[in-house]
Formats: sequence, C-alpha cells, structure tokens
Amino acid sequence: MPSDRVEARRPASPAAAPVAAPRLVAALAAVVAMNLPLGTVYAYSVFLRPLEAVLGLGRASLSFVFGLAILCFTLGMNFGPLLYRRAPAPWLLAGAGALSAAGMAVAALAEGLGQLALGYGVLFGLGGGVAYVVLLQGMNLMLVRRRGLANGFMVSLYPLGAMIGAPVFGWAIGQWGLRATLGGLAATLALATLLAALLAALSGMRLAPPAGAAAGPAPARRLAIFLRLWLVFFLAAAAGLTVLGQAAGMVEAYGGSTLLALSATTAITGCVAGARIGGGWLADRFAAARVLMAAHALALAADALLLLFPGPLLAVGALATIGLGYGLVSGSTAAAIGVYWGAAQYGRLAGRLYAAWCLAAITLPVVAGRLYDLRGDYAAVILIAACGNLLGLLVAASLPGRAEGASGT
Repeated sequence: MPSDRVEARRPASPAAAPVAAPRLVAALAAVVAMNLPLGTVYAYSVFLRPLEAVLGLGRASLSFVFGLAILCFTLGMNFGPLLYRRAPAPWLLAGAGALSAAGMAVAALAEGLGQLALGYGVLFGLGGGVAYVVLLQGMNLMLVRRRGLANGFMVSLYPLGAMIGAPVFGWAIGQWGLRATLGGLAATLALATLLAALLAALSGMRLAPPAGAAAGPAPARRLAIFLRLWLVFFLAAAAGLTVLGQAAGMVEAYGGSTLLALSATTAITGCVAGARIGGGWLADRFAAARVLMAAHALALAADALLLLFPGPLLAVGALATIGLGYGLVSGSTAAAIGVYWGAAQYGRLAGRLYAAWCLAAITLPVVAGRLYDLRGDYAAVILIAACGNLLGLLVAASLPGRAEGASGT
C-alpha cells in the first residue's frame, strides 16, 4: 500500500531550469490582466438589486445564477487540463477569455433568467475556470523559487478584483445603468483577454513540461493526502465564503450600523486577499501542514470569541479573522499542491481541489441564510463554523510535512 510520506525531491530536472526575469514578469502580468476582471465574480452582490429591478427576478433566482457561475467555473478548471496538449497556452487563454467576455455580453442583453443564467452562469463561469487553470499551470511550470508566494499572489487576485470592481460597478450603475455596466465589463474582459494572450505568448508560457522531465508523483499514489487536503480546504472555505457573502448582514445582526457593515465588508475582502498572499509566503518557509493548522486555529479562536462576547465591533474583528484563516488556507493550499505533487500536475490537482470551494459555496452559506431566517441571528452559524475549524485543525495536523529540501526560496 503506498505510503503518505513525502519523498525527498529529486535533483532539478530540465523543467526546473531558471526562467529569464523578463519572461516571468510578462507571464505574471498576463495573470494579473486576466484574473482581476474575472475576480469581479466576487462582487456579484452589487448587481442584485439592479437585476431585480430590471429583470423582475427574485433573490432566489439570482442566487441560482451565482451558484451556477461557481459550478461552471469549477467545471472549467477541471476541463482545462484536458486541453493542455491540444493548443498553446496563448490560444487557450484567448479562447477561454473570449467565452467569458461573450457570456458577460449575453448577460448585459438578458431579458430573463434563462439568458442571464446562460451568459453570467455558464459562459462566463466556464471561460473563467479554463483561463484560471491555464494561467496557474503555465506559471507553475515557469517558477523554480518562491512558488508559494507566487501562488498566494495569484489566488489573491480574485478578491482584489472584487475590491476594485465593487465600487466601480456601484458608481457605473448609478451613472449609466445596469446594462451599460455589464456591457463595459464585457468589453474590459475582451481587452484583458487580448492583453493576457499577448503577454503569455511573449513569456513563452507552456502547459506541459519538456519531454523527459520528471512528472512528479501520480495523484492516485497520494489519494489519502489529497482527500485530507480537500477537506481542510473545504472546511475553511465554507466558513470564509459565508463571511464573504454575508458579512454586511452578519455585522448588522450583531448590532452594527449600516456604515460599519459596509466598511467591514470591504475590509474583510481585503483581509482575505492579503492572507492568500501571506499563506503562500508562509508555505515557502514552513511546512504547508503547519500553516494550515495555524490558519484553522486562528479562525477557531475568532469563532469562540464571537460566541462568548457577541457585539458589533467584536463581530467585525472576528469575521475579519475568520476571513484571514480562510485566506491563509487558500494561499497555503495552492502552495501545498506543488509540494506534494510537483508543478507538472498543478492545474489538474488545482481543478480537483477547487471542487471543495464549489461545494463550500453552496453549503454553509445557504444553511446560514436559512438559520438566520429561522432564528434571527448568526450564533448557530458561528458554532457550526467553529466545529468545522476544529475539524480542519485536526485533519491538517495529520498531513505530512514538506518534501526534504523544498525550501522554495
């Protein structure tokens, strides 16, 4: 029976040769250009009231569209690796980005739920997932050092895109209306796609290692590790996505003002983005398992404080800390893929792990809304999150350490 122990790394293969700095900069710029506008999916809540007014849809229907977008994003991440050897990275990126831009254009012209679900949910989601995993795979094959920091930065771009997009969308909707704003986002996605594809071509980004390069351990040989890492990610994401999606309502439920609730929402999103970078940076210096344990312990402490001392200001701090824990887990999980499986299989494993993110988005956040409707508070939700963080801490403690010599620096 295969052991869970992480073997010492083999000597550097041809795939691990250092890449020239200008090429790395161009590749990273492609990641930024593409992922920032795609990350506006996290700012979907800004469109809720305008969509209700323009299309006459209820909140449940609009929540379905968001859930569909997350599901299709995950499907795109798992479909993308099947295309690695069928087309060069710039062309795959161009096709995926064009699909997302077309989807947003369909959403801008939508007259009902069907068109909105097709545009925003299916096309935008699928294209975004393929583009995301193409860029992750391409960057990880180029990186030799500080993979954790780079991966933490890449996964931080989605909440950063939402931080930038939310106020811009709010202003644009007030100035020009919903359809023009969605049309502007479609145009932005198209321009970002063109720029990202050109930068990827300039960087020489590729999606498969050279012939003869070490491929790393097969996923099947580390199934036990994968399942534990998947569960650790899911438990953190369930709590973190609940906070991200309902922060304003949660702060208000604990007695906070509307202004405090809105400010907290922006701050919490920023905490998640910063923590994703920090989680990757820490995973370069410590075993990823230890970072995952510490992240769940941090969130658990915040859960306990909020349960013991409920109040508006403490709620803001506690929710931000839960978001920090989720961000640290997200960033260090991205780094852990490279530690346990290597760069060659990064995209495939990332797609499978992000199924946890998809499931998390449709479990505890939905339960939280239902419990609030029944009880009028979030105490039970925080208790569930605390149990999840405790379990995540215990499971993370069972993960093996980093591969010998894998300093990543």
